[in-house]
Amino acid sequence: MKRLILNFLWLLGLCPLVAWAKTEQAVSLETPTGTINGKLLIPDVERPPVVLLIAGSGPTDMDGNTVSGAVSIKNNSLKFLAEGLARQGIATLRYDKRGIASSASAGKSEQDLRFDDYVVDASGWIDWLNRENRFSSIYVLGHSEGSLIGMIACTDNRAVKGFVSLAGAGRPAYALIEEQMAGQPAEVRVLVKSFNDSLRAGRTISNVPMGLMALFRPSVQPYLISWYRYDPCEILSGLKLPVLIVQGDRDIQVPVADAERLKQALPAARFLIVENMNHVLKPCESTDLATQQAIYANPDLPVSEELITAIEKFIKQ
Repeated sequence: MKRLILNFLWLLGLCPLVAWAKTEQAVSLETPTGTINGKLLIPDVERPPVVLLIAGSGPTDMDGNTVSGAVSIKNNSLKFLAEGLARQGIATLRYDKRGIASSASAGKSEQDLRFDDYVVDASGWIDWLNRENRFSSIYVLGHSEGSLIGMIACTDNRAVKGFVSLAGAGRPAYALIEEQMAGQPAEVRVLVKSFNDSLRAGRTISNVPMGLMALFRPSVQPYLISWYRYDPCEILSGLKLPVLIVQGDRDIQVPVADAERLKQALPAARFLIVENMNHVLKPCESTDLATQQAIYANPDLPVSEELITAIEKFIKQ
């Protein structure tokens, strides 16, 4: 009898491992400028739903980490999100952005890069998933700047069943930049606004002072012009598919007010504020900069379980 009990307990312990079994597969998307590489994480479920994970701004890789030259900040946020969804029977596809990490060969020069390139890449991955027969449905999740990329890629795309905006901005990029300049002297704020007004009208700027060159250098201005065209609220309001808006209340990069703007733009969207979650999707009880920085650089801290549960419910309901 004792041996039977021990065997039964051993089987019970094995069950979660069987339920969480998954396969990770390297995949690639061919583009005119090079190959974009990603990873497909598939749970041991027949024809599961799949979520395309789109990373945020900057040199961000498929795992949610910052990769820039000699600087590497690892938090593994998107990797942990993918693994969390796999435990719930949901597949994911995440990828290195063009020009980043394993997708470096697909990069364009700064002068030639446009915001729409990222949208075309996301659309390409949606088409790639749609050609597969392994998945029951396709969802798109965009994190931070990836939210805007994702919602544009979802517009009038019948292959997508639902969209998740995760820590996405609720204002155009030029408005965010001007807000970030709030602590600067008045003359700087006026100059930044005048530059933004020119770029919004499609006019480049030639007389950029050295102090603003990092933001408005000539080589990046075409990208800014392409980026400034989009208003997230306007794009979101036109989506004709289920939408989930999620925001952490400890996010020091994107405030809750942005999520509220998105909700106002699409009242039918589901809406969730995750308590004690920061911008990299990790539990965090403080907005103190030092505390946040430590979490941003912690590759072992898991992402919020409430977030994973919310996405699971959205997809399965």
